[in-house]
Amino acid sequence: MRAAVLGLLLIATGAGAQEKAPLRPATAEEQMARAAVVIADYRYGDLLWENDRIAFRIYARALEQAEPPSSSGIDAWGKNIRWPFMDRQLRTGDQHANHGEGIDFYNVGTGRGTGGLGIWYDNKLWTSRNYVRPQILRAGPDVADFTVDYEPWPVDTLRTVRETRRFTLPAGTNFTRLTSTISSSSAEEMVVGIGISKRPINGARLGEIRKDEARARISWWGPADGDKGRMAAAVIVDPTAFAGFAEDADNYLVLVRVTPGRPFVYYSGAAWDRGGDFATQADWMAHVAAQRPDFRP
Repeated sequence: MRAAVLGLLLIATGAGAQEKAPLRPATAEEQMARAAVVIADYRYGDLLWENDRIAFRIYARALEQAEPPSSSGIDAWGKNIRWPFMDRQLRTGDQHANHGEGIDFYNVGTGRGTGGLGIWYDNKLWTSRNYVRPQILRAGPDVADFTVDYEPWPVDTLRTVRETRRFTLPAGTNFTRLTSTISSSSAEEMVVGIGISKRPINGARLGEIRKDEARARISWWGPADGDKGRMAAAVIVDPTAFAGFAEDADNYLVLVRVTPGRPFVYYSGAAWDRGGDFATQADWMAHVAAQRPDFRP
C-alpha cells in the first residue's frame, strides 16, 4: 500500500519534470566509495546501482503512467570515473548528456535491456510490470546489494508467476549477480528467458552478438551511437540449467530451466567503450569469456 501511495504522489507532484542543472562535483567522501544504491524518489522511483566500473537502473511502477511504454528491463549507463555518479547525474535533469563522468544513452525500450527476464512459453516472452517493494541491504561503500519484487503476471492461461530478485554488485566487476526466485501457480518446471535488448540505432544497426553454448553465455557489442560511443552487455547462466538460445522482436535471449520456488543465479554485465576498461569488441568478449561465476544461491 505504501508503495502504491508513493507512486501516486510521485505522479501527482510531477516528479521527473526536473529543471536542468550543472553536475555537482563529488565530495571527497563520495569519491572514497566504490559502490552505491539510490532510490530516486524525485524521478518516479528509479532504482540506481553502480560500482567503480559500471552503472545500472531499473524502473518503478510510477514510470509506467508517467512515461509509457515502460519496461521491467535493466538499463545500463556508461561511466569513466571510479566513484558513484548516477544520483548526481540524474539530478541534473539532463542525464542523457555527458557532463564529464558518464552518460545514460542505452535505450531499454520495451526489451529486457541488460539482463531482464521473462517466462518463455509458446515462442513468446511473458514479462512482468515494473518493480515494487525495494529493500536496500547494503548501499556501499564496497558493494551494492538490494532486493525487489515483481508482482504476479500471467503466462498465457498456463500459470501465474511472481518474482523476488536480489541484485549484488561488488566493486571491481562489470557483472551484477542476480538471484531470482519465481513462484508459480503451477509446480511444473518452466523456462526463463533472460535477454539483451536488440537496440537498433537509426533503425538498422544492431551490433554484434556472440553465443557461447558450451559455457551458457551471450555477449553483445553495441553499434556506435554518434559521439556517445558504444555500450556492451553480457548474460551468463548456469550451464547445468541452460536450455538454449532464442530471439523475439526486441531481444536476444538465453534460456534456463527453472523449478518454481527454487532460487537460481545468473549474471548480467555491461560496459562502455569510453569507460577506460574495454575499448574494443575483442577486449569485451575476452573479458566475458574469462568469467568464472558462482551459481550457488
